[in-house]
Amino acid sequence: MWKASVISLYPDAFPGVLGVGVLGRALADGLWSLDTLNPRDIADDKHRTVDDTPAGGGPGMVMRADVLARTIDALGDETRPRLLLSPRGRPFTQTRAHELAQGPGAVFVCGRFEGVDERVIAARNLEEVSIGDFVLAGGEVAAQALIEACVRLIPGVLGAPSSRAEESFEQGLLEYPQYTRPRDFEGASIPEVLLSGDHKKIAEWRREEALKLTRARRPDLLSHGNGGVQSGDKEKDGSPS
Repeated sequence: MWKASVISLYPDAFPGVLGVGVLGRALADGLWSLDTLNPRDIADDKHRTVDDTPAGGGPGMVMRADVLARTIDALGDETRPRLLLSPRGRPFTQTRAHELAQGPGAVFVCGRFEGVDERVIAARNLEEVSIGDFVLAGGEVAAQALIEACVRLIPGVLGAPSSRAEESFEQGLLEYPQYTRPRDFEGASIPEVLLSGDHKKIAEWRREEALKLTRARRPDLLSHGNGGVQSGDKEKDGSPS
């Protein structure tokens, strides 16, 4: 079973969106599991202190290395990757989501305040990841996004694997436009090729539209012309401190 462990000062934020829809059903059916740990429960002083002022001065507070390390250690002898949600982290990608989904799960560390003591990042081998070039108040929303990206790739969660085959980033391109009823909407019609029944022409149209969208919105996904695409990092994403 794929297991997500979340370290957060706000464990009540979970499962959140992870508990609804297909992900919630998969959680109830035992296709994956979720547990949370609160560093305040590990703190050993009467005030349950988890943070302190930044060394060298400056605004805000920093999460303490000792308390966070003990919280991570409370998970036991772990082999799962440990991800720290951070705006300075490497962009999380669909490729990384596939890698994690194929493993036993992951530990997600949600930062707060001005960030996390650098020493615990090194000492506990935390992989800093981001879901975009912006800053959030904490890592909880970002952690839920990463967990969802992974869980939906677990066999049985979405049903037929073919349902993911043409999604954005799966083929190195953004997904083509989608349409459904009604045929005409406020003067705009479904492209005729999609109503033709000619599957070859439909596939060609979708490929061309995917290329067009990718060139306009994410040219970084394309390599050396001819519609070639890179197979490595495909999605630029980031998160909180």
